[in-house]
Amino acid sequence: MKEYFITSEKGTAEVVEKKSRFIAHVIPIETEEEALQTIESLKKEYWDARHNCYAFCVGANNEVQRFSDDGEPQGTAGKPILEVLLNKDVHNTLILVTRYFGGTLLGTGGLIRAYGQAAVEGLNNAEVMQVSDGISFELSVDYESIGKIKYNMVQFGVGDAEEEYTDGVTLKIRMKKADFEKFKTSVVDATSGKAKFENITDCEYREKADLNG
Repeated sequence: MKEYFITSEKGTAEVVEKKSRFIAHVIPIETEEEALQTIESLKKEYWDARHNCYAFCVGANNEVQRFSDDGEPQGTAGKPILEVLLNKDVHNTLILVTRYFGGTLLGTGGLIRAYGQAAVEGLNNAEVMQVSDGISFELSVDYESIGKIKYNMVQFGVGDAEEEYTDGVTLKIRMKKADFEKFKTSVVDATSGKAKFENITDCEYREKADLNG
């Protein structure tokens, strides 16, 4: 699979352009139905706004893409929001931008910039995860080797593991598949071959990411 991004926590931002307020709501979603329900809920919450424009993408390959200008001139709101999601390679995410009209027309260019800027700033305020191929496994070692194992985990950016203590220590670990063979070699060397890798399976791996990084 190719690597891509998702949002894992909501984000909001507000942009003001010639007294018009553009409030971005960035929300993680898993299905089109969930997106549509969320849109209806936000429209009820912001019933007094002039426009509630949105775009969302669903699926590892963005199989579902939808957007709406909600009364703004065609192509000035929903599409710029969608382009932010596509350009940033963000999936399973809804961005709805609420506009409170400030009394001054912004024109086509002004609307495109305002909706796009609000979407970008909303994403910047959301928690983003990178999704990539992962691998899960159990790593069994003796008590003397656990310090070396945890040092190697830190070196490879592996997060906390589930630990089970019996005659030895068994760690249940998830990590990036691309790093697994180097990690395995490093662990085997550090423990003089005592470490045992078992129940190795492919999985999805997620880690916090910075879209501006």
